[in-house]
Amino acid sequence: MPPSPFERLGAMPPISPVVLSVPHAGREYPPALKTALRVPLAALLPLEDRLVDAVARAARTNQTTIVQTRARAWIDLNRGEDERDPLLDEGAASVAPAQQSAKLRSGLGLVPRRVSGAGDLWARRFTDADVTARIAQDHRPYHAAISSALQAAKTQFGVAVLLDLHSMPPLGPGGTRIVLGDRFGHAAAARFVTRVETECTARGFSTAINTPYAGGHILERHARPGANIHAVQLELDRTLYLDRKLHAPGAGFARVVDLVRAILAALTDEALSLPLAQAAE
Repeated sequence: MPPSPFERLGAMPPISPVVLSVPHAGREYPPALKTALRVPLAALLPLEDRLVDAVARAARTNQTTIVQTRARAWIDLNRGEDERDPLLDEGAASVAPAQQSAKLRSGLGLVPRRVSGAGDLWARRFTDADVTARIAQDHRPYHAAISSALQAAKTQFGVAVLLDLHSMPPLGPGGTRIVLGDRFGHAAAARFVTRVETECTARGFSTAINTPYAGGHILERHARPGANIHAVQLELDRTLYLDRKLHAPGAGFARVVDLVRAILAALTDEALSLPLAQAAE
């Protein structure tokens, strides 16, 4: 049995109603990935939410935290199992481009096919067995861990909140620095998004909601606001916490850690602001 592709930090069952997920910061590149590449390994780095896991580790207090360690280039946990790319994956269903998701059409499906600046990544197509194994060994265990943590938090507190932490390239000069996603109101009650936005603006960060990132498969799969399981995606501009080369922690790292810690505290406060009986209705 291969080693776990993710690390779980904190208690299980959770001792906080807030669960933290970091699905795209993995830096483990399996040998089978390296041998299949047609580009240098460094070409895959833009797919990483570079070191946002370090932000999460420094910011978390008592939140159960699930951090993917395998690289996103191996399999993207924020895509559905059905987002298999027929141009890359021999086991993918033949689906007309008009019926594919925008991400899949752009080459960013369950297994990414291309990346900006590098073009096509792979020297060969992957067999159905290749991708099915990744789904079984990486994708499903990660989502099972999130689901278990959220269900346990809901049982304990009557409510659970997932903060799905990502980072993004700069959106341009003077652009938004932080994007909050709630799938246009379908993933979280508005009060949770408002609390996150308030913490960002109070610290001088410019924010946007759902534009250009509304949240992906993780929110779609795990959020059930009607059952008091809420989820918010948080996208951080990488220039806020990395150096000029976007490779190592930069001068703003501590400020961003302070922000994420404050967001976790605010979400916890909001989750616990309703009596347990009322929250569990």
